[in-house]
Amino acid sequence: MSDLLSHLDIAGFIIATLVAATPLVLAGMGGVMSERSGVVNIALEGIMLTSAFAGYAAAVATHNLYLGVVVAIIAGMLIAALHAVLSIQFLVDQIVSGTVINILAIGITGSFYRTYIQNAELSGTGVLPALRLTFLPNAPFVGVITIAALVLIPVVHFVLFRTVFGLRTRACGEHPLAAETAGINVYFVRYMNVILSGALAGLGGAYFTLQQIGNFLPNMTGGRGFIALAAMIFGKWTPIGAFLASLLFAGADALSGRLQISGVNL
Repeated sequence: MSDLLSHLDIAGFIIATLVAATPLVLAGMGGVMSERSGVVNIALEGIMLTSAFAGYAAAVATHNLYLGVVVAIIAGMLIAALHAVLSIQFLVDQIVSGTVINILAIGITGSFYRTYIQNAELSGTGVLPALRLTFLPNAPFVGVITIAALVLIPVVHFVLFRTVFGLRTRACGEHPLAAETAGINVYFVRYMNVILSGALAGLGGAYFTLQQIGNFLPNMTGGRGFIALAAMIFGKWTPIGAFLASLLFAGADALSGRLQISGVNL
């Protein structure tokens, strides 16, 4: 145990965990909003992957990383809107709709990568600037998308549990017939929440290309959309719970990586 602790920089480990948890938190909160309204959104993986590509492409085309983030969010909203139309309007099974979107996202982004990126001598976009948190020990640098995710956690929690919109969202998910009887437009509320979930997952997708490596690689999300779904369930369908579960999963990943680098044998 002493050998383990001697190789583990606690402050660095905490920051690494927060950074690794960023896409999980954002996609997990998106899943919470969607499922609280009554729509299962397993398309989070496909939304993040598509948004990662769209954000990277926009950043390369415009030489503006922040515009790339905006495009990634819009792309996430559009893919989520497709899922909403299929599952809400046309009553396609929500699992089937999400699975189709995930498969299409892998195929389309992979094809675009091979056609327009792999053989074109494109340089990376660079990454978004990191902000120095002077109020923490050793003043670590943290990326702006990570900071945005931390800010959004209480915001989403407040919206879901302290606003009329949140009350209607939960009513549509738990008792849709009663909500409709009370005059709530269930379709509209569900559309809004699924699209908002796409915006959050889209920001999570931007993390991969515009904060983490400044480039796009096929299937670079690596199943984190599904891990985010697990974090959402583990966190009891609340933003704060999803955040804590994301920290658990990301912390295990960060710990494994740091111990491998340190050469610690467990």
